[in-house]
Amino acid sequence: MLEGKRQKQVAAVLEKDLNEIFQRMGLTMIDGGMVSIAAVKITPDLFDARIYLSFFQVMDAVGTLNKIQEQAWEIKKELTTRVRHQLRSMPQLTFYIDDTLEYVDKMEVLFKEIKKQDASAPLISSPRAEGNYEEESEKTLPISPRGGGNLED
Repeated sequence: MLEGKRQKQVAAVLEKDLNEIFQRMGLTMIDGGMVSIAAVKITPDLFDARIYLSFFQVMDAVGTLNKIQEQAWEIKKELTTRVRHQLRSMPQLTFYIDDTLEYVDKMEVLFKEIKKQDASAPLISSPRAEGNYEEESEKTLPISPRGGGNLED
């Protein structure tokens, strides 16, 4: 479903402020890895915000997500003070693991496997490749100037 203009605006404001809050609270570097906000999605009623977090070189992404969720109240409190003049009500924050990078890696592996299979498979010759086809221009039939159905051979 497409996001509306207001949803995009609110998501951009929340993402900007959340990035600053994460840096201030030291949540960008946890367990020797980096945590960043990949995306913020807002429901059409502006009451729920889904924050997708990207983890780089974090050994336990689920454990790190739990640490962030434990501090969700403090994050929301700080965010509320920052956006209180821009929003009527503060959306409920829900954090998710962004698995886009893993999905991209998985797709790249699949494409490489397909490419290897195509390279090892014998080529199938088609009639067009062998020249056993008639030109399309030779098959056209003249049409009368009036646009009627009279066709001549």
